[in-house]
Amino acid sequence: MEFEVVIGLEVHVQLNTKSKMFCSCPTSFAERQNKNTCPVCLGLPGALPVINKEAVKKAMMFGWAVDATINKKSIFNRKNYFYPDLPKGYQISQFDIPIVENGVLYVDKEDGSKREIGITRAHLEEDAGKNIHEGEISKVDLNRAGTPLLEIVSEPDIRSSEEAVEYLKKLHSIVRYLDISDANMQEGSFRCDANVSIRPKGDEKLYTRVEIKNLNSFRFIQKAIEYEIERHIEAWEDGIYDSEVVQETRLFDTQRGVTKSMRGKEESADYRYFPDPDLPPLIIPDEFFEETKNIPELPDEKEERFIKEYGIKPYEAALIASSKETAKFFEEMMEEGIGAKNAVSWLTVELAARLNELGVDITKSPIDSKTLAKLVKRIEDKTISNKAAKEVLDYLVKNGGDVDEAIEKLGLKQITDTSAIEAIIDEVLAANADKVEQYRSGKDKLFGFFVGQVMKASKGKADPKVVNELLRKRLA
Repeated sequence: MEFEVVIGLEVHVQLNTKSKMFCSCPTSFAERQNKNTCPVCLGLPGALPVINKEAVKKAMMFGWAVDATINKKSIFNRKNYFYPDLPKGYQISQFDIPIVENGVLYVDKEDGSKREIGITRAHLEEDAGKNIHEGEISKVDLNRAGTPLLEIVSEPDIRSSEEAVEYLKKLHSIVRYLDISDANMQEGSFRCDANVSIRPKGDEKLYTRVEIKNLNSFRFIQKAIEYEIERHIEAWEDGIYDSEVVQETRLFDTQRGVTKSMRGKEESADYRYFPDPDLPPLIIPDEFFEETKNIPELPDEKEERFIKEYGIKPYEAALIASSKETAKFFEEMMEEGIGAKNAVSWLTVELAARLNELGVDITKSPIDSKTLAKLVKRIEDKTISNKAAKEVLDYLVKNGGDVDEAIEKLGLKQITDTSAIEAIIDEVLAANADKVEQYRSGKDKLFGFFVGQVMKASKGKADPKVVNELLRKRLA
C-alpha cells in the first residue's frame, strides 16, 4: 500500500522586543537566573498585564509578509494548564480571534516551481520559563516567562520531511528579513512542533496525528519526522496502527534518532480557554494599521529582482536571497562593478567553502564584501589567474589585509606579456622535441601536456588563454 504523509507545523518565534509581552521586564538573554522578573511575570496576586505595542506591530508585519488577514479586533485568552515554569497556572494566548489568519507561504520545488503552504493563523502569546534539570534536582528560571511569542500554525499541507524543512527555512528567512526576531534556534528563539500523520494514498480522511515537541534544528526536525513516518507505516502494515499510534506528544532523542512518548496530547477543551478578564479586546487604530504595512523587500521579491537585474540562475538567486546577510553581501559586491556570474561563484562556492571549514557564517566572515569584490576584479582585469585567486583568498581568510598587497607578497601576478610567454613556450617545446613530433603526426591529446608544462614553467603565472593561443600557433 502507498501512503501519503500529512504534516502540519507550529512554529514559536520569539519576538525581539526590548520588554516582555505584558510587563516592562527586559527580554535580554543569558542574564542571572530569575533576574528579569516582576509581579506581572511572576503571576503575583493583583498584578495587571499591559499589552506590548511593539509585539503587536511585529505580528502585523509578519501578517502582511504572508498575505494574511489582519484582524483589527483580536482577543487574549487564558490557556489553563499546570507546569512548574508557568507561574500563573495559565498562559495568556489568543484562541478564538488571533491577530493574523489565513496566510500563505511558497516553497521552492525541485523543478523550479513553487508550492503553496497555507498558514492557518499566527497569534500572540507569552513564553513560559525554563526548567533546568541537574541530576535528581530540577530548578526553574523565570527570566524567559512572559517573553513575546508569535505562534505560526500551518495548514496540514506539507507532504514530506524535505518540504517541512523548506517551509521552515523560508519562514526563518522571512522573520529575519522583517527583523522581528533573531530566530536563533540554539537559543530557542525559533522552535518547532511537528504534527505528523499518514493515510492511504487517495484517502481524504485525516488519521491520528502525533505531535513532536520542541525541535530546534533543521536536521533534527527532518530526522524526527522521518522516524515518525516510518513508525506509523510499520504499525499500519503490522495491523497494530490503532493501538500503536495514539494522539500524544513525543520528544525526539537526538542521540538515538528516535521519538519517545512524553504525554497524552490535550484537546483545546482541556485547556479551558476563556477571555482574559484583565485584558480588554485588542483593537488596532486605522493609522497604526497603515503604519505596519511598511515592510522591507522579502526573500521571494529579492530573488526575482536578482534574476532580472543581474541575469543569474533562479537556483543561484534563491540561494543568495534565502539569507538576509548573504543577499546584502552580494549586493555590496555588485556595487563594485564586477560581473554577476563571478560574484555568485566566489561568494557561494569559494568563500562559502572556506567559511564552512572555519565553522562560521557570512556574518563572521574574515573578509568583507569589498575585499572579495576586489579579488574578483583582479581576475577580470587579468592581474591574476583563477587558480592564483584561490591562493590569495586562502591567504586573506587566514591573515586579512589588502588584495593587491597579498598578490605582490605571494608573487602571483599573472604574466600577460606575449614575448615572455613565447620564450617559455620555446623552452618547453625544445625540451620535448619527441612529443612535438608525435603531436604533429596526429596525437592531438598531447596539447594538454604542453599547456601544463608551460604553466608549470611559469609557476602558474602565465595567462592560460594567451598560452593556449600562442601554443597553437607555435605547434602549427
